Amino acid sequence: MVSKATTASYLWRKYSDYLNNKWERFLLWNMIEPYKRPRSFKPLITIYVCAFYTGVIGAAITEQCYKERYWEEHPGAEVPLMKPIFYHGPWRVMRGDVPPFAKKQ
Repeated sequence: MVSKATTASYLWRKYSDYLNNKWERFLLWNMIEPYKRPRSFKPLITIYVCAFYTGVIGAAITEQCYKERYWEEHPGAEVPLMKPIFYHGPWRVMRGDVPPFAKKQ
């Protein structure tokens, strides 16, 4: 016949195994979970490319409108360089004119 002490130690051992296996199981899945397939960068790159070319087309349209407005006010005159709209730092133009070393001769 099995004594009460043996039964109690058997139950404690089973409970310990249960807790240990539970901890190992959760540890394993917590380690594997972060390694999912990364999201695709294709939508992000597409948006960046579209935004870049939208800016290029917008700058070209703005410059063309500037030239046409200047030609209406000064027919036949050479159009000076357009000042940057959103850039207030140094740029390669002196007092609104092309520098002499950059002019074509």
